[in-house]
Amino acid sequence: MTANDASAGMLESRISSLPLLGRGKVRDLYAVGDDRLLMVATDRLSAFDVIMAEPIPGKGEILTRMALFWFDRLRGVVPDHLTGVDPEAVVAPDERDQVRGRGMVVRRLRPLPVEAVVRGYLIGSGWADYQRSGSVCGVSLPAGLRQADRLPEPIFTPATKAEFGEHDENIPFEAMADTIGGDLARRVREASLALYARAAAHARSRGIIIADTKFEFGLDDDDTLTLMDEVLTPDSSRFWPAASWQPGMSPPSFDKQFVRDYLETVPGWNKQPPAPPLPREVIERTVAKYREALELLTAEDA
Repeated sequence: MTANDASAGMLESRISSLPLLGRGKVRDLYAVGDDRLLMVATDRLSAFDVIMAEPIPGKGEILTRMALFWFDRLRGVVPDHLTGVDPEAVVAPDERDQVRGRGMVVRRLRPLPVEAVVRGYLIGSGWADYQRSGSVCGVSLPAGLRQADRLPEPIFTPATKAEFGEHDENIPFEAMADTIGGDLARRVREASLALYARAAAHARSRGIIIADTKFEFGLDDDDTLTLMDEVLTPDSSRFWPAASWQPGMSPPSFDKQFVRDYLETVPGWNKQPPAPPLPREVIERTVAKYREALELLTAEDA
């Protein structure tokens, strides 16, 4: 299913004018010469690391608009991989509709083999870790914190990059330093915390809490640390409506929670492919939440 049937959504792109390098959970990646890449955000959605059979129409365009908004707003903290090249200029004329609004031409980098996770609130695997050990990824925290509590200050908790279909694994900072080197690890931590601080302040002014997020970085030919991939979308972040946040419980979120909640009710599904079919209502409510987050975050300053 391609962008030629936009109302049905794009499950995968079909671009033949460029070499296909691979397909991830959401993005298809093509080579543009030796030094650039074309990233195409499809309408695929994964839950529990399983890709759903049905696309979420418009999701790829929403993710691309949100990522471009954040790249622009975060400029100056750390270089990013954008080139400014129009994605429609690098594909054949009859393929332009597949990249319009959902493509980005980016620099080709050497990706770091770690996820740079920042947590501002205690939720998800961080909450589970804290209940067991009183810490998150080796970062000690005060006693008595509740689920969804705001942390005294944001913490950096890296994770390994899992193979497709596997789960990322939280690791202590020392393990990250052993993998990529202490100096680079410290630079990644500093950049991640600075990016999160700027983004969280903007989001809070729009009524959204960024509970946690993950960044990806790469190195260019000069070993410059560079922000890459997507950034601060509902696929890579946990967004909460500030008005609904209440410590002690898991708040509603602007993401694919409707899909997860539905899948948890499907009898006999063991969270392995193939995924059960998604009802239309679940698809519509999911894309509505993504769109609401985009509109709130990118609204013009009052």
